[in-house]
Amino acid sequence: MEFAIPDGLYYTESHEWIDPDGDTARLGITDFAQDELGDIVFVELPSVGDDLAPGDELAVIESIKAVSDVYVPVAGTVADVNDAVVNEPELVNASPYDDGWLIELELDESVDTESLLSADEYQAQIE
Repeated sequence: MEFAIPDGLYYTESHEWIDPDGDTARLGITDFAQDELGDIVFVELPSVGDDLAPGDELAVIESIKAVSDVYVPVAGTVADVNDAVVNEPELVNASPYDDGWLIELELDESVDTESLLSADEYQAQIE
């Protein structure tokens, strides 16, 4: 099966994506991750203003198959949450990189892209 893995984003081995843009970054789960989870029925997100460190839980996603924790790969303060996915969790399945993003962080420091995977590296990991 072929999964969308947009260039220009960075990925983690645990199937999160991050889109850094200056002092902020948008985060979510990958197309592969949403496919593995199956139909998503519930999303719990942190609150705006929460401080997160690398490895902290950024969301809990419940699907018909499992409950999964999603982790943040970088440090920052939650600047925005995607309330749409709380009200319509299926957006994560339908559009994991666009309408189904999870949170935006105000970054504590620049993103260390060396510790993340490129689109090609992530593709190789899931093959």
